[in-house]
Amino acid sequence: MKASKAHWYTVRNIASVDSPALLVYPDRVLKNIRHALKMMPDKTCLRPHIKTNKMAEVCTMMLKEGITKFKCATIAEAEMLARVNAPDVLLAYQPVGPKAERFLELIDKYPQTRFSCLVDDEQVAAYLSKLAVASKKKVAVWIDLNVGMNRTGIVPEKVPVLIDSCHALEGIEVEGFHAYDGHNNAPDLAARKKEGDAVFERVHALVLSTEQQFGKTLRILLGGSPSFPAHLNRKNVECSPGTFVFWDAGYQSKYPEQPFDIAALVVTRVISIVDRHTICTDLGHKSVAAENPLPRVHFLNHPSATPVGQSEEHLLLGVNDASAYKIGDVLYGVPVHICPTVALYERAIVVEQKEAGKEWKVIARDRKISV
Repeated sequence: MKASKAHWYTVRNIASVDSPALLVYPDRVLKNIRHALKMMPDKTCLRPHIKTNKMAEVCTMMLKEGITKFKCATIAEAEMLARVNAPDVLLAYQPVGPKAERFLELIDKYPQTRFSCLVDDEQVAAYLSKLAVASKKKVAVWIDLNVGMNRTGIVPEKVPVLIDSCHALEGIEVEGFHAYDGHNNAPDLAARKKEGDAVFERVHALVLSTEQQFGKTLRILLGGSPSFPAHLNRKNVECSPGTFVFWDAGYQSKYPEQPFDIAALVVTRVISIVDRHTICTDLGHKSVAAENPLPRVHFLNHPSATPVGQSEEHLLLGVNDASAYKIGDVLYGVPVHICPTVALYERAIVVEQKEAGKEWKVIARDRKISV
């Protein structure tokens, strides 16, 4: 991890902040947003994924910096974006079951926002068409491609059949192709760029053949945070990094070529001294993303404190000398994975000029806002 800069993270009135808590530093968030924009030759091709922050205030900061396109994973995230008047919102998820009805409700309730979604299946496209026709709406869809992630999407060889089906359906309008190459995550930037080139060539070939067949210009959306540097210089190709806005210990150590700084932390306190080399804090599974092996968090003000065990409400730390700690000591932690960590908190404590003050609700951690 990068060395901390003169304890930028410390909060003067930390005694007033109950722990565990999520801290957000808006000045650093703003710098990260501007870094991402500066990296993009064409600013209109930046489409951040807001699954990381899930906060209306952070999305408003992006809007004020000139970002107009957004990507999200849930109906709640899409509605949050609509509430702050985001012009263009892609639900990067194929709406199945009740989500399809909810998606059409979004389109109806927030006409100032242009919504689109992913499809990789003919039956889903047909159902969206049925709903669109019934509500006299037009649904914009992106063909979700499986380019090696093997999670969602249709393999490129089967695209022509799906495209033909979509073009034959009323109420459906194909917007472009979406390809998330999350498997392209090698630490070596050259390797990521090489793999990114291979992904782009496959997608671009599909676009050209489809445009020739139907006489319509289609858009391309590629990548996430790891492959962002591999795709950002491609003409007319949108990129959708998400983690950049807060950054985390995992990406900071794995992708040092990216210029982003940590902008969100978790704060915890020592609640018990176990023995000479073990202390316990209140940062359990429910307070920091637990899908990674230990250590799941690194402490800026106590870098030698090493997580050795964790349960729902407790985190055990191995330390050189437990007598150097006392009950109530505060530790500032950088999560290995910030995105699911944010979703564990109802609200974030905003730190400005080293003071904790207002709170930002993590409104899109809920599965439903109103729709």
